[in-house]
Amino acid sequence: MKHILFGGDGFVGRQLAKRLLDEGEEVVVADITDGNRAIYAQADFITCDVTDPQAIAQVPMAADDMIYNLSAKMLSPIQVRAKRHDFFYPVNYDGTKNIIEAMDRAGAGKLVHYTTDMVYGHTVTFPMTEDHPVAPLGEYGQSKLDTEFLAAEWRKRGMDITLFRPRLIIGPGRLGILTKLFKLIDLNLPVPMIGSGKNPYQFISVFDCADAAYLAWKAGVPNEAYNLGSLNPPPVKKLLGDLIKHANSRSLLLPTWGFAVKRTLDLLDAVNLPLMDPEQYLIADEMCVLDVSKGERELGWVPAYRDEDMLIAAYDEYHSPKEAESRVKHGTAETA
Repeated sequence: MKHILFGGDGFVGRQLAKRLLDEGEEVVVADITDGNRAIYAQADFITCDVTDPQAIAQVPMAADDMIYNLSAKMLSPIQVRAKRHDFFYPVNYDGTKNIIEAMDRAGAGKLVHYTTDMVYGHTVTFPMTEDHPVAPLGEYGQSKLDTEFLAAEWRKRGMDITLFRPRLIIGPGRLGILTKLFKLIDLNLPVPMIGSGKNPYQFISVFDCADAAYLAWKAGVPNEAYNLGSLNPPPVKKLLGDLIKHANSRSLLLPTWGFAVKRTLDLLDAVNLPLMDPEQYLIADEMCVLDVSKGERELGWVPAYRDEDMLIAAYDEYHSPKEAESRVKHGTAETA
């Protein structure tokens, strides 16, 4: 049996590949790039573009293989409205469809697939369980929700497909939109918040994400969806305040009238000058916290990393990548 990781050279894929290799498993990484050669020296690497069915056909797949779809187009870099469908759908939806159809041809029946918490849209109930209504606020969330509908169809045909819905994934190797925050703090400039900052903000560690995929395989790949997020996320004001203290910055947190900020960002988005993606800012002042207890009950998965530690480790990586990776792996990131 092999573990085949589509998108395995990505953020979560690299950690999952390492975890599986450490457990003595045979790993095949299928991706466009092979940036992490230290891992892939121990694994088979196959160049593969998931948007190309012929490329996927070159990945040797057997009936007893375990498949993971970690390929995705994310919200960053920001896309203008007219281009969002063409940016997200070829990889997120068509790529997933191509992988599942290749699995079907090979007789492979077990898949772990990552979608997103963005399938939920606005907060209706708090905290959000996996039964929360789904109503994506943009093309990214919709592209991922459509893969969940696709998974439901193939489950009826006999496939076992575990779905994961993570919050914002952070860890060594990905800074994304956080770089804007870190620049403000380093320049001692005010840090604006959308709203009062009293609402919590929840991350999920890349290490916890990889652990969830591993445990789903160990649990037999349940035909279920699972939320992935931290435990007890702090309010935005505390999260950012701790970071400012850690950075020895003189930045001040600036509460804003959330409604007015969102309408201003809506206007900029409408004229194709987006500062943030609507799927991010429209829920920025809401109680968007995922209930992750289902994963503990059914998979034995419990997130190990705190939001405060993850954000501080990301800031340290912004200044010193090697130091930050060591700190987050050993849980030694400081908090005030």
